[in-house]
Amino acid sequence: MPPVCQSGRVIRAVVWDVDDTLFDYTTADREGMRAHLAAEGLLAGWGSAEAALVRWREITDQQWARFSAGELSFEDQRRDRVRVFLGAELTDGQADDWFRRYLTHYEAVWALFPDVLPALDALAAGYRHAVLSNSSRHVQDRKLRTLGVHERFEAVLCAAELGVSKPAAGAFLAACEALALAPHEVAYVGDHPEIDGRGAADAGLLSVWIDRRGPSGGPATRADAPGGPHRIASLAELPAILRADTRFGAPSTFR
Repeated sequence: MPPVCQSGRVIRAVVWDVDDTLFDYTTADREGMRAHLAAEGLLAGWGSAEAALVRWREITDQQWARFSAGELSFEDQRRDRVRVFLGAELTDGQADDWFRRYLTHYEAVWALFPDVLPALDALAAGYRHAVLSNSSRHVQDRKLRTLGVHERFEAVLCAAELGVSKPAAGAFLAACEALALAPHEVAYVGDHPEIDGRGAADAGLLSVWIDRRGPSGGPATRADAPGGPHRIASLAELPAILRADTRFGAPSTFR
């Protein structure tokens, strides 16, 4: 049975974001796109490889925001990323073919963060686990299987199939419903301070924002006012938070 938190509530399940939380998406995207542009002979058109990679990430963020807002389908956001990046009028098939060629390079460098398996092992006996992602089920199912962790999660929920995206409360509540648990019994771990951290907190879950750019080895802290997300720099800090929630004002024991 999961341990009782200092506040008196019991966390029974952990719901996880995938990209840049479990899976090192940023590194895979950068290295995959670098290899893809070299293979396509496109690097010469940019001042530097870094300039091309920065532009690709900007366009990705812009089109992903449109998908999250319901303006584009999952497939169309991919196609528009290609069209905007290349500055070309491409058919759907042409854009799909270019993106598929990029995927071969991107998938070749997929990897979990080093702290993921130790954290999942440490939490395996005491908590149930699920995934909630703003991607598609097809994409994340395949990714989790390739990375060897799919069997760790009893449910994989994604925005493309749910019809609602984080940070909307409905996305987090759908994950709780899939586990047949109340929000206060569920922790959510994600890398984005607003989409994941604030969204989960506002939906009533115990929210944990993993900020991998933060100081290594520092104490887990509140990212905002009481009731907001906990901020950690490594998943090694997560078990202490699940066992010592200060959401309702109990003194912190994070060190």
